[in-house]
Amino acid sequence: FEGPDGKASLLDLFEGRHQLIVGHFMFDPGWEEGCPSCSAGADEIPEGLLEHLHSRETTLVQVSRAPIDRIEHHKASKGWTFPWYSSHGNDFNYDLHVTIDESVAPAVYNYRTRAEHERAGTGYYFDGEQPLEQPGSSYFLRDGDSVFHTYSTFGRGAEMTGGSYYFLDLTALGRQEDREEPKGRARGTRGAREARYPTSRRGPRAPSAAAGNLERRGMIEARDKRKGAVWPGTSQKSLHF
Repeated sequence: FEGPDGKASLLDLFEGRHQLIVGHFMFDPGWEEGCPSCSAGADEIPEGLLEHLHSRETTLVQVSRAPIDRIEHHKASKGWTFPWYSSHGNDFNYDLHVTIDESVAPAVYNYRTRAEHERAGTGYYFDGEQPLEQPGSSYFLRDGDSVFHTYSTFGRGAEMTGGSYYFLDLTALGRQEDREEPKGRARGTRGAREARYPTSRRGPRAPSAAAGNLERRGMIEARDKRKGAVWPGTSQKSLHF
């Protein structure tokens, strides 16, 4: 990895703590800006949350494939304070199945292969020109210098961490997104992404490769989410990047 202070290993990302949470922030190396939906979620990572996690031996970081200079520029423009690293040039995103490129690794997302997604009606995950960036978060445990991958969740599964969506879900108007029924019951900007990151501010490739995919997924992914699984072999051996 590469961070603001130079090269870093997966172990370094823990910052000496026992647990690590990695947000897979969609930011293709060819994009000028990060994914609008990921950016909306990143707005909801306050300093207080980081401090509470730190007090419980847990570090939260974001990781993207974009080069570190582009990451740093995007981060500074939003005023974010969480650690954010570049995985540009390594296999981390492919190993965790959040970048789909069949020339590098088999097409797997959310614990299903391309064929399984096609049968389930969720083959749209693989639509578009590869490599494709996908959302998710991964969780790691450190025992000395050994690192273990304990859990990953993808797409809508990452919403379990809360934020404004979970407050809105308790209100009469809900998330106020165009997909919700009945039509026309909500006023104003739909969705956290559009409120903060309207279409005119998106990067050159983000609409087709990232934001567009998220729109197509809708709520289908909620029933497609699987919890608690671990990638074969990762619970039994250390990971080194």
